[in-house]
Amino acid sequence: MRIGPFEMTDPLPQLDEPHALVMLRPWVDVGNVGTIVMSRLERHLDAVEIGKLARPGNFYDFTRYRPVISMQEGIRDVTIPNSFIHACKRDGARDLMLFHLLEPHAFGEDFAEGVTEVLRSMQVKRYSLIGSMYDAVPHTRPLMVTGSVQGPESEQQVKAAKVEESTYEGPTTIMYIANRFAVEHQMETASMIVHLPQYVQLEEDYSGAARLLESLSVLYSLPDNLVDHKKGKAQYDEITQALDSNPRLKEVVKQLERHYDSKPSQEPTPEETPLAPEVERFLKELDEDFSST
Repeated sequence: MRIGPFEMTDPLPQLDEPHALVMLRPWVDVGNVGTIVMSRLERHLDAVEIGKLARPGNFYDFTRYRPVISMQEGIRDVTIPNSFIHACKRDGARDLMLFHLLEPHAFGEDFAEGVTEVLRSMQVKRYSLIGSMYDAVPHTRPLMVTGSVQGPESEQQVKAAKVEESTYEGPTTIMYIANRFAVEHQMETASMIVHLPQYVQLEEDYSGAARLLESLSVLYSLPDNLVDHKKGKAQYDEITQALDSNPRLKEVVKQLERHYDSKPSQEPTPEETPLAPEVERFLKELDEDFSST
């Protein structure tokens, strides 16, 4: 059956006012944090695929999201990039829908409206965007998660999940239309974005994934074994060791630590310490270097 541009299974599972967890690649998926988190949720919760775009080429430029050739029992097979929807019905816990989305290159409004049609058809209770972004934060401190949760007991949920209020202003994605739709239709909304050290830029940041899963575990009573700190700790330990051979970066990290420790939400310093101009220049240079590669 079709719901907007999505081809859905028939019959669809009967979910009880599910919450939708949405990750959007590549917009808020630096360090592949959203991808790692969504894949773990799909695997550990035995989520089943219930939908995907019927014609992904209507929205995606396949010179930017490349199809992949693989061999299946001696026969060549082509995997076409797509957006997928999974569902998980849980006993004694909130039912979940998992949206593993690729950001569209064309007809973005139609894509976002198609997602909202699915939300409405499945009577989704809360729409939650999850992901990651780079920030001027040190890898030697607990990673910060910012965002918001709206709905009953939202204040307690935010505090328990250690989510700080987001103050972001700037470029966004056309998928914000889906968020606006949710608000207009009295649907609860949430966002949880983990902030990763800008100077690290790992292909897969497992510390970021673990931190985001911690917040999600509080909200959704997820299994403890989903949160794995070992891989992330090993990655960040290697970075700490490498600082001895890079005095300039070592000083930058010290400045970021002082800035982090002085934030109002931290103790004991009541006023936030600004970053030194040379640190801001260094981080800007990093952005320019990564943008040119």
